[in-house]
Amino acid sequence: MLVDVAFTPDEAGSAPTGIVIDVIRATSTICQALASGYAAVFCAAEVEEARTLRDALGGGVLGGERNAVRIPGFDLGNSPREYLEPAGDTLILSTTNGTRAVVAAASRCERVLIASLLNLAALVEAAREYGEDVLVVCAGVEGRPNLDDTYVAGRIVESLGWKRTDAAEAAARLVPTWGGAEEALRVSRSGRNLLENAPELEPDIPFCARESVLDVVPQLVALRDGAAEIAA
Repeated sequence: MLVDVAFTPDEAGSAPTGIVIDVIRATSTICQALASGYAAVFCAAEVEEARTLRDALGGGVLGGERNAVRIPGFDLGNSPREYLEPAGDTLILSTTNGTRAVVAAASRCERVLIASLLNLAALVEAAREYGEDVLVVCAGVEGRPNLDDTYVAGRIVESLGWKRTDAAEAAARLVPTWGGAEEALRVSRSGRNLLENAPELEPDIPFCARESVLDVVPQLVALRDGAAEIAA
């Protein structure tokens, strides 16, 4: 089996299994929400799409951020610590980078899995069980590669132990550069953006840096009105 890495959604190709990462913080939030009891998470690229979808569904919890700050009028932000207890059955999430990456991958891959460090071991086991080539898609930051997602991509590549493209090899070789996940997340652009725009959310960084503490493997169910429905 072959594993490839796309450092941004725009450069992504296709593969039977797509794995999407936005470790700070969208995919960490999706994993935590589903592990906590939400039945489904709808990923919407745009704010108005999220509001329209809530009307179409007849309700739902609106969560999300722009530039790390909760979207005005939304129920919750994009901190995974806000999702330790479910506030409803359905979460409709819209974020600056991560939810867009999920929607993009949904159009290119036969199946889409959601990755974070929180569910790393369970995610890798699921990918192995499918036994098909994998494309790891990093959300990046506004169309550019970022260190934190690339670090997690490297951890996935290492853990799979499959044949690697050059991009996958590069991601894996980045991992030992840092003393651990929290260090990599803190020095990344995403980590610095979070600390600059919402310093009160600093605890999200060590929270997202914990490895293999959740057994959930979020997966694409379907696209609905442009949004990606994700369930465990």
